[in-house]
Parts: sequence; structure tokens; C-alpha cells
Amino acid sequence: MEPVCSWVRTITVAGIAVVLGQPIDAGAQAYPNKPVRVIVAFAAGGYADGIARQISQKLSERLGQHFVVDNRGGAGGTIAARTAADAAPDGYTLLVHTAAAAVNATLYKDVGFDLIKDFTPVANTVSAPGLWVVLSSHPANNLQDLIRMSKGKRLTYATAGVGTSSHIAGDYLLRVLAGLDAVHVPFKGGGPAVTAVLGGQIEVLSGTGASWPFIQQGRMKVLGVSSLKRSEALPAVQTVTEAGFPGFEERSWVGFFAPARTPASIVNRINAEINAVLALPDQAASFKSRGMDTHPGSPAEFARHLKAEVAMWAKIIKTTGVKAD
Repeated sequence: MEPVCSWVRTITVAGIAVVLGQPIDAGAQAYPNKPVRVIVAFAAGGYADGIARQISQKLSERLGQHFVVDNRGGAGGTIAARTAADAAPDGYTLLVHTAAAAVNATLYKDVGFDLIKDFTPVANTVSAPGLWVVLSSHPANNLQDLIRMSKGKRLTYATAGVGTSSHIAGDYLLRVLAGLDAVHVPFKGGGPAVTAVLGGQIEVLSGTGASWPFIQQGRMKVLGVSSLKRSEALPAVQTVTEAGFPGFEERSWVGFFAPARTPASIVNRINAEINAVLALPDQAASFKSRGMDTHPGSPAEFARHLKAEVAMWAKIIKTTGVKAD
């Protein structure tokens, strides 16, 4: 009798849903029934890549299908975004991007897509303040030292690419506010940028999480953090405000997007699963230990945050006069 009872229960649930005007979405119930492609807007080894892999692994475990990371670095993330924008809106292609997505909306005249119209924000995950990092052997111990030592000479700084928040923040702090001859050297992700600083080719890293392993190993040191208050993970490190630039803040977030017109039921399913991952004790502890804050919330909340970010970075880009080329 048990199979019959199970069948009756299924029919009853479906009937209640229809009566309530909430027909069951078979596509959402079955999702995912094949691997999901997660296009990351930057090279392997960087901040966005690390978060994408960490969350994708947990999504694979929870949903029983592989969430496969596909790194498409270059042009501040626009190459990956174009690829994702052209994908079928069925939930089987997702984009992982950072605050660079909001920057690029103003920085580039034509990126080949419209961030607001061509994508559905799915979930914000974490954010972290920008870090100003050098080799541990560097004579500077804080940003004030670095600025004083760099007066009258050229200073190079590496970032994860043109159009990243670290790029705009680097130009604004080092060139505009500090008055240095600061030269931006972009890479296709945070990993390659860190490698260049470790190798001595570039003096300073303006970035986020990719440098953490080397900071913990003692191979790199942090001169300042771009948050309004000191980081719990780096309590001895001054903020940019403390270095003499009041109100300076730059945070890079990592978000999941889907192509526009992806069914809301699927978007909400992914959102709920990502929020659940962020709430797992081991995951929350992992993010906190690296100076990151988690941002669980709805797709609508992420969409509002995205629009505010686009407006904020548009003002900063206008102030700095930074060009994409």
C-alpha cells in the first residue's frame, strides 16, 4: 500500500498548489538535471575565482549536479559577461562577477551587453575591502611610508584588470589624492597580479583575497585596508582614512548572475541555495578569517545594490577621468 499512499500524497500536494493559484513549476522542481556552467569573469587563482569555486563546490554537493567553473578572464570581466549574456536563459549558465561589473557600465562606451537589461542578479555572496599589499621585504610599513618614499618617482601597482574596483581605487588614491606618478598594470585576474608582485615586477598590489595565502605565510604584508574601520582579520593594519584620506572606502563584492529571462523559479532556487551555503558555520568562518563579510539576501535586494553601485562608480570615474584604454 505504501506506493499508493505516496502517489495519493503527491496528487494532494499538487491539488492544493493549484487551488492556491500556485501551480508547481516542473522545471524548477527538476533543476538542475545536468551540469551547470559557472563562468568566472577573471583568471584562476584570484578573489572571484576562489569564491566561485568554494560556493560551486557546495552547490554541487547540495543539488547533486556539478557546478563547473569556467574562467574567462580579460577586459575587466567583459569577455566573460558577453559570453554569459548570449547563453540560453535556462539556469545552466551562470556568471560570477565582481564590483567590476558596476564599474564597467560606465568605464566602457560599448561592452556588447547591458548589465541591467541582459542579466538577472541572482545572489550577492561576500564582499571584502581593498588591500594595499607589497612584498614583506619592502621598506614601507604603512601607506604613509609608501607615499612618502614614492614622491618624485614612478610607482607601479597591479590589479586584476582594467575596470576592476581595485583599478579605479588605485588610480583615485595613488594618483589623484596622493599625487604620485602611479602607473596601473592590469592583469587577467588577481592570481596573475599577485604573482607579478611576488616576482618583483610590480611594486604594489591593489586587490583583495588573492593575496591572503601569501600574507598568512609572511611573504607579503598589508600597508592599508580600504574600509572605514579596521578589519577584524587585520586589526594592526591602518585604514586608508587613518593614513590621511578621510572617508575612503572600496569594497569588492562577488555576485552570481543569470542571463535575462531565466525563470524566476530557478533564480529563486539558486538564490536560496547560495544563501544556505553562506549560512553554513564552516563557510561563514572561512569567509570571516579572510576579512570578508557575507551578504545573504533576495535577488531583488541584489538588484537594488547593483544599481546603487553603478551610480557610485560612475561618479568616481568622472572624478578620476580614467579611460578603459
